[in-house]
Amino acid sequence: MNKPSLRDIKREATTKALASAAFELAVERGLDGFIIDDLVQRAGYSRKTFANHFSCKEEAIAMAAILTTDHYDDEPFNEITQENILPLDALYVLIKRSLTAEYVSKMRQLVSLTKQYPTLEPYLLSVLSRLQATAQETLTDLSQGRYPQGYSHLLSGAVYGAVLAIFDGSINVLLPGQGTTNSPWEITLDQYLDDMFNYLRTGF
Repeated sequence: MNKPSLRDIKREATTKALASAAFELAVERGLDGFIIDDLVQRAGYSRKTFANHFSCKEEAIAMAAILTTDHYDDEPFNEITQENILPLDALYVLIKRSLTAEYVSKMRQLVSLTKQYPTLEPYLLSVLSRLQATAQETLTDLSQGRYPQGYSHLLSGAVYGAVLAIFDGSINVLLPGQGTTNSPWEITLDQYLDDMFNYLRTGF
């Protein structure tokens, strides 16, 4: 993987600080409870800097979720680039690496905010689309023409369609460290992911 330049690192740090401030304020006050001036004051930057990174506060809020999981260290990256690894196994590694408790918690908050403030919806969809596109690109690179056209798109779509249920509360998935609700339908995150991939491997 290419090492980022100092300029890239600084720009990313600024983006993350602005996005984090936007997300925190949205959770604390609601989308209508703060303005850009509040956001940049909390992050320690100017309105001009904000405008160089985001078009609006909704975009910044959504970006906070993306930045929670955008980077993978070399270990899982090396694991998915093994020769002859199956696409589904590569996706399993990526999903297990990215779906941390922090990330899932933020995505759940983002989904909840979107239900209250519909102007967030296109930005939530952009987050989900970006996650699927990244997985699809990874699978396409790994497959090297061994699979039919559209295979990586269908596979990544199936996986991220199932992951969405974790975010929107369709399934009662417990995060690591989260106490049980004593619901007969609850399932741990690891168990849900293992079941999901087993179904994909063996058929429904």
